[in-house]
Amino acid sequence: MTPSRIPLACYRLQFNGDFTFRRASAALDYFSRLGITDIYASPLLRSRSGSKHGYDVTDPLRIDSELGNEGQFEAFQSALHKKGMGLLLDIVPNHMAASPENPWWMDVLENGPASAYAAYFDIDWHPPSLTLDNKILLPVLGSFYGQALNKRELQLVFRRGAFFVEYYDMSFPLAPKTYRRILKHREHVLEKKLGADSTSFQEYLGIVAALAALPERDSLTMDAAGERRLQAAGIKERLRQLYDTNREVQRFVRDNLRIFNGRRNHAGSFRSLDRLLSEQNYVLAYWQNVNEGINYRRFFNITDLVGVRVEDPVVFEAIHAVILHLIERKVVTGLRIDHIDGLRDPLGYLRRLQERAGSSQERGNSFYVIVEKILSGDEKLSREWPVEGTTGYEYLNAVNRLFIHPRGAREIEEIYFRFLRRDLSYEDVLYQKKKLIMATLLSAEMRYLGRQLSVLAQGDRYARDLSRMELAQALVETTAGLAVYRTYIRSMEVPAEAKREIGSAVEAARSRNPRLDAPCLDFVRNVLLLKDSGHLFAEQREARLAFVMRWQQFTGPIVAKGLEDTVLYVYCPLLSLNEVGGNPSPSAVVASDFNQIATEREQHWPYSLNCTSTHDTKRGEDVRARINVLSEIPREWQNHLNRWARWNKKGKRIVDSQEVPDRNEENFLYQTLLGAWPLQQEEMPHFRARLEAYVIKAIREAMVHTRWTRPNTAHEQAVIAFLRALVEPARGNLFLNDFLKFHRKIAAYGMLNGLAQVLVKMTSPGVPDIYQGCDLWDFRLVDPDNRGPVDFRHRAALLDEIEKRSKQDPLRLVRELIQNWHDGRIKLYLIWRILNLRRKYPRVFLDGQFLPMKATCGREANLIAYGRRSGNTWVMTVVPRWLARSKASPDLTRLHKFWLGSHIALPPNAPQSWLNVLTGETVETTRLRRAPTLSLPDVFKNLPVVVLSGVGRSTRTTRARA
Repeated sequence: MTPSRIPLACYRLQFNGDFTFRRASAALDYFSRLGITDIYASPLLRSRSGSKHGYDVTDPLRIDSELGNEGQFEAFQSALHKKGMGLLLDIVPNHMAASPENPWWMDVLENGPASAYAAYFDIDWHPPSLTLDNKILLPVLGSFYGQALNKRELQLVFRRGAFFVEYYDMSFPLAPKTYRRILKHREHVLEKKLGADSTSFQEYLGIVAALAALPERDSLTMDAAGERRLQAAGIKERLRQLYDTNREVQRFVRDNLRIFNGRRNHAGSFRSLDRLLSEQNYVLAYWQNVNEGINYRRFFNITDLVGVRVEDPVVFEAIHAVILHLIERKVVTGLRIDHIDGLRDPLGYLRRLQERAGSSQERGNSFYVIVEKILSGDEKLSREWPVEGTTGYEYLNAVNRLFIHPRGAREIEEIYFRFLRRDLSYEDVLYQKKKLIMATLLSAEMRYLGRQLSVLAQGDRYARDLSRMELAQALVETTAGLAVYRTYIRSMEVPAEAKREIGSAVEAARSRNPRLDAPCLDFVRNVLLLKDSGHLFAEQREARLAFVMRWQQFTGPIVAKGLEDTVLYVYCPLLSLNEVGGNPSPSAVVASDFNQIATEREQHWPYSLNCTSTHDTKRGEDVRARINVLSEIPREWQNHLNRWARWNKKGKRIVDSQEVPDRNEENFLYQTLLGAWPLQQEEMPHFRARLEAYVIKAIREAMVHTRWTRPNTAHEQAVIAFLRALVEPARGNLFLNDFLKFHRKIAAYGMLNGLAQVLVKMTSPGVPDIYQGCDLWDFRLVDPDNRGPVDFRHRAALLDEIEKRSKQDPLRLVRELIQNWHDGRIKLYLIWRILNLRRKYPRVFLDGQFLPMKATCGREANLIAYGRRSGNTWVMTVVPRWLARSKASPDLTRLHKFWLGSHIALPPNAPQSWLNVLTGETVETTRLRRAPTLSLPDVFKNLPVVVLSGVGRSTRTTRARA
C-alpha cells in the first residue's frame, strides 16, 4: 500500500530547551520557501530535564514542557497546517530514561515485581543469580558498594512523605514496607517527647502498624497489587502531614536519618543502612561489577536508559498513546522509528504500528514509517517490513563513494600503512574491537547471556558436560564474527539470511580460534539456529528461541560500539569513509555501485530518506566532500603527510615511553584539519575550541591510549598540546603555511564535490533529508559539535536576497554565487531551486524512472549523469567528479575548457530542448553520429553543476544556444 502522505523534502530539527516550538514556528516560513514539505522532528515527548536530544523519555504521556507549553505546541501545529507542511516525528519505542523523573521507573524501584509497571520494562526478575531474584541490579556506583557506604556517598533523605537513598544526583525510592526500620528506630525517644497518649504519637503508631500490614510484594494478584499501591500512597500522605505539622517528629526523623547515614570510615555505623538497602527491590553495585550480570536491558552501555517491552500490547498502547492521538488528529504525518534493532521483534512491532496508525488513514493507504536501520555491506532491508525505507545511512555511504576514486583510495590505504610502519586488516581490527567491547562496556550483558547459555546446556543431555567457560567463549567468538548488526529470527522457522549470517559467524570463530572447543561451538551454532536432532522437549525449544531473541537484541549494540564508536576512530586511511553504516577500508570502494543502489531504491524503496548528514554522523557532509579529494591525489597527500610529520616531530611529547600523538592519531589530526578548517578567519577561535573537544572525544572513543572509563590525562594533554602547536600562527610554523596552501586546493575541489553531492541527494530516487544547518556549508564534526544552535534568521535573510535577485537576472546571480562560494550561498541557492522543482514535478521525483547516462569522448569517469522521467516530463542531473585527479582546474573559466569535445549520450526519446533550472539558460539536443547528445561545454557553460528539465520526445538536430 502507498502512504496517504509522502514527504517531498524533509528538514531535520533538534528540539530542546534552546530550540522550542516558538522558534520552530518562527522559522517555518523560511523552510516552506526553501522547498521543505515536512519537518522531521527529534522526539517531542517529555524527557529528562535539560535533554538536548529527547531520546531519554521520562513520560510518554506528555509533550515535553521544555519545548513549550500546550498553546505554543498548538500554534506550531497550526502554522504547519497553514503552510501545508507535514510532521515526520522521531519516536523511541526501545527504551526510556531510568531516572527519578520517570514515574514508571520509580514505581518499579519502589514496588519491585508488584509494581503496575514491572512488566513495562525489560527486566529479568528471576536471573541465574539467586541474590537478584525479584530485584534489579543497578550498576551505578563509582566505587565498590562498601567503599561508597564508608565514604557516606549513599545518604537517606525524606521528601514529601517518602524515603529515598541518594547517590550524588541520583535518587532511589525505598520500599514503603521498609520505612518501619527507620521509623521504629529509637521509638521510645519519640514516645517520651510526644507522650504515649498524644494524638501525634498515636498517629505515628498507626502509620507504623499500617506499614507492617502492607502485603508482601511477592505473588500478589493484579487487584491486590493495586490495593497495596493505594494503601502505600495513603500511608505516605499521613506521614507527610505528621512530619509537616510536628517539630518533634521532624527532629526524630532527621536524627534517625543521621544515625542511619553513619559516620565516615566507621564501618560499624553503617550496619543499619546496609540492612535497609538489602531489603530494597534493587541492588546498588559498582558500575564495573564483574560478579553479577545486569538483569535489565540497557540501551547500549548506558545504565540510565532502560529497555522497554514494547512487544507487550499493553505497553505498546501506553507508550504510543500520545503519538497515536497526534496521528489521528493529522498532526503527525509520518514516523521515524529509533533503534529498531533493539526491539525483540521488529517485524511484529512494525505490523502493530501500521495497524494502529494506518487505521486513521484513508481506505487502502498505509502510514509513512521509516526505520533507523543500519545495513551492513550487501545487506538488504526486509521487504516484509511495512515501512517505506530507512533513515538513509546506506544512501549516505553510496553517494559518498561516488566521489572517492577507487584506485586512488587503495593508494591512500598503502600510504597509510607505510606511515604507520605496519599493515592493518580492517576485519581483524573490527573483530578485536568487538571483543574489547564485549569484555568491557558490554561485559555485563555477555555474562548474562553466558549464564543463560549454560542453563540451556545444563538441560541438554548432549551438552550438560560442556565447559561453561568454553561455552561463554564460543558465544563471544561467534558474536564477534557476525557481519551484520543483527539477525531477525522470531519463530522456529529460521530465515535464510539468518542461517547464512550465523553460519558464517560460527565458521569465522572456528577459523580464528582452532583451539576453541569444537563441541561448544557446535552447541552455540545449534542453539542460535534452533536446530533440534529430535531430543529436545517443546519447552527446551521455546527456551532456545527466547535466548536467540534476547541475543539478537544485544548484537546490534556490540557492532555499534565496536565499529561506529571505536573502529571508526582507529582504522583511518581515509576518514571520509569512516561513517555510520560504512566500511572504512578503501579497498572496499568500487567504481559504480551507485546506479545499482539508485535503481533498487526506485523499484523497492522510492520513499526512503536520502540523507548526507544526521545528528549521529561522524563528520559533516562537506567535511567528507573535502577529504574525498585526497583519493584523487594520493601522491600529493603522501608528500604533505610525510613532510608534516617530519616538521612536527619536535612538537611530540614522550608519555609512557611513547611519542604522543602516535602516528595513527597524527594522520587522523591532519585529515580532520583538512576537512573541517573554516573558510572564514573570524571562525578560528571557536573552531579551535570545538576541535580540541572533538579530538578528546575521538581518542577516548578509540580506546587505545585513553578511554571514557579510564582517562589518560597525560596522553590527552600531549595530543592537545601538539594540536595547538599545529594551528597556532607563529613564526617558524612551517606546517601551517604549507597546510593552508594545500587546504585551499582541497577546499576548492571539495566545494565541487559538495555541490554535486547535494544535487544528487535531491534528484535521485528517495526523499531528500536536510539536517539542520546543512543548507549552508557543513564543516561540523561528531556530536555534540553537530547539535549546536543554527541561525535561521541569517539563512532566511540570505534566501530573501536570493529570491529577489533570481527574478531579476538569475544568470548574473549564479555567476556571483559561484565566484563567492566561500559564503555558502551557492549551496543554499541550489537547495532552494531543486526543492521547489520537486514541488513543481512531484511525480517525476517520487515515482519517476531512473535513467543512468554516460559521457563520451574520454570524460566518462569524470561525470555523473542521470535522468528522472515521468511521462513526457524529464529532469536530468549532471555533475562532475574526480577533477583533481584529471588535473582540471576548479576555476569555472578554465574548467569550461576541460569539457571541450565531450557529450552526454541521450536516449532516443529524450526532449529536444532543455531548461537549465539553475541558470535559466536553454540547451538544445544535438546529434553526434546520428545519436542525440548534449554538449558538455554548453551544459557547464556558467555553473559546474547542472539540473536540466525538458518536455517532449523529438530529437531534431539543432545548434546549442545559451
